[in-house]
Amino acid sequence: MRFEVKPLTKARWPDLIELFGRPGASIVRGCYCMYYRRSGDGGGVGSGEVNKRAMQSLVEGGTVPGLVGYQDGSPVAWISLGPREDYPKLKRSPVMKPVDDKPVWSIVCFFVDRRARGKGLSGRLLKAAVDYARSQGATLLEAYPVDKDEPSHPDFMWFGAQSLYGRAGFKEVARRKETRPVVRKAVRPRRVSR
Repeated sequence: MRFEVKPLTKARWPDLIELFGRPGASIVRGCYCMYYRRSGDGGGVGSGEVNKRAMQSLVEGGTVPGLVGYQDGSPVAWISLGPREDYPKLKRSPVMKPVDDKPVWSIVCFFVDRRARGKGLSGRLLKAAVDYARSQGATLLEAYPVDKDEPSHPDFMWFGAQSLYGRAGFKEVARRKETRPVVRKAVRPRRVSR
């Protein structure tokens, strides 16, 4: 199995539509990862079509709102990440509000096609996200995983599990709710060769 991860660009937009259109993707298809990108009236809670158009507008405007994972050329996974200021709803969240004033990149969503789950793709996707953020100048990544003893249904694990982040070297820096830590990983910016 060949697995590769690429930034979501205008040319790859149809791949995200295909991935989110599959059975088992109803939650991500409704949100289109706009929930934390919006604030104020309605937040990111709207119809899937409204959120889809808003995400498409970001992509067409040149924003890379996340990465798409491909298994043998077919889109099977998604991770939403970017500078924390791209997610204004995090600032108001009692669980995910800023820990300090350091500039961070936030990871707010994972999705793996149900037919591709259980193959370690989330870990590979997270590693690619760290590498991508580093390539964009990020020095600190932050995420808001779920930490529970009992298993959760995969459809409700869009933040990812704490164990996933722990294996990738993220460390807990805050916990404002029993099952929801805030984790961070410091990275060194990639040196540009001349």
